[in-house]
Amino acid sequence: MNDEETVVMSVSGSLIVPDGLDTVFLKNFKHFIEGGLEQDKKFVIITGGGKTARRYQEAASAVSDVNDEDLDWLGIHATRLNAHLLLTILRDVAHPIIVTNPHDVLDVPQDARIIVAAGYRPGSSTDLRAVQIAEKLGSKKVINLSNIDYAYTADPNEDPNATKIEKMDWDEFLSLVPAEWSPGLSSPFDPVASRAAQKAGIEVAIINGNKLEEVEKYLNGEAFIGSVIR
Repeated sequence: MNDEETVVMSVSGSLIVPDGLDTVFLKNFKHFIEGGLEQDKKFVIITGGGKTARRYQEAASAVSDVNDEDLDWLGIHATRLNAHLLLTILRDVAHPIIVTNPHDVLDVPQDARIIVAAGYRPGSSTDLRAVQIAEKLGSKKVINLSNIDYAYTADPNEDPNATKIEKMDWDEFLSLVPAEWSPGLSSPFDPVASRAAQKAGIEVAIINGNKLEEVEKYLNGEAFIGSVIR
């Protein structure tokens, strides 16, 4: 793939499977990607696990004493199911093999316009895989699509003093999120991925995936609704 034209996107499972599968989002996202192809953009799309992952993790934990590695594997397989869904609806234009090992992105043919990727190994979320793929492709930006307009300094549903983040550096952001990864962790961006992005000098934009026009503004260098961490 041509590094300069490639958009690396981490798509939260909360958009694909907020409860049931969200076909409205999937239709809008497919239309957005197809529009980007018309503008000669290329995409790497990494999917999260969403409610599917959490339901399997909760079910396993309710029945047995399950370790974190097994919980992570359940989440990883949920990301792969979501990735296969995206690959299916983008089959006409996407590379036909889902990338799980970030190293394998370099083996994809140069003329591929869309790569779909998913979880690889326990110990982090797919946010880390997005950062690793961006680093391998020489991209300095990752778009994290979630179901929120902004990242906040704390959970606004629990902390009335939480404030939205418009721009923040990685040191500040890392002081706000848990130090370690745990399966099912709810964080605007995985702490393991955050440290990797900081080390690689990668900027992350957190944007509401239900407002894809804001993604277009970000890609065009215009003012947009969302958070930037760099």
